Amino acid sequence: MSPAKKPARTFALALGGGGARGIGHIPVIEALDELALIPAAIAGTSIGALIGAAYAAGMTGKDIRSHVIAFAHDRGEVFRRLVAARSLAFGRLLAGAPLVDAEKFCAQFLPAPLPETFEDLRIPLTIIASDLHRRKQVAFSSGPLRPALAASISLPALMQPVVIDDMVLVDGGATNPLPFDALRGRADVVVAVDISGEPSESRRDVPSPFECMASTVLVMGNAIVAEKLKHSAPDLMIRPNVGIFRTLDFFQASAILRAAEPARAEIAAALQALLVG
Repeated sequence: MSPAKKPARTFALALGGGGARGIGHIPVIEALDELALIPAAIAGTSIGALIGAAYAAGMTGKDIRSHVIAFAHDRGEVFRRLVAARSLAFGRLLAGAPLVDAEKFCAQFLPAPLPETFEDLRIPLTIIASDLHRRKQVAFSSGPLRPALAASISLPALMQPVVIDDMVLVDGGATNPLPFDALRGRADVVVAVDISGEPSESRRDVPSPFECMASTVLVMGNAIVAEKLKHSAPDLMIRPNVGIFRTLDFFQASAILRAAEPARAEIAAALQALLVG
């Protein structure tokens, strides 16, 4: 199917959580751009929500790549913005205060073209966060966009929870790390991109406490996805080979993109077959 040929079926796209590994979503979006294929709907969790929002706002995969690489190659600017996004003085961290205010983080690092509301996006978007006290997922698809994004990325111990209405919200990966189920009925085909990485039998490196916390959320997320797949699977699952990277390896963006590059050809071939069927 050439980019000029209209597909017979529609598809929706689920983008999962996984910290820096989520940069591996970008080659998948670039493949869709090359084929001139646009999802009927997007659902995202954590970094998948951030990249999904940029894509839904009209940014191309190339645009998103450039935005990410610009930060990855400028550590000084990243640290300056992290200081601006801190929730409290860094000295309070030892007393149990979180390091980063998620809403300030979004203000510092999100691309400028992002609109203020879901309604202003070009592609319908669902963002997943977790209600800390009710112990269940919360799906946002209307109203203010940035608070929902902040809630979805609020990794415990690294970022302070986000309060929306009467809900105290944390990272969506705690309840639904790969929200393909949020797209049922939205399109003929559901595509999910899992960037959590494969388990490793050989790694013995001991992560920092922050990295350990982030990786623990991934461990729980893998268990959740495994159970979900037993009951209902997406029509197409893409797993970029990014498992070697740590959750906070954002400065390794170029290497993550290279590792995920084979996913570009994988989704192009598989999705075309599904859409013309």
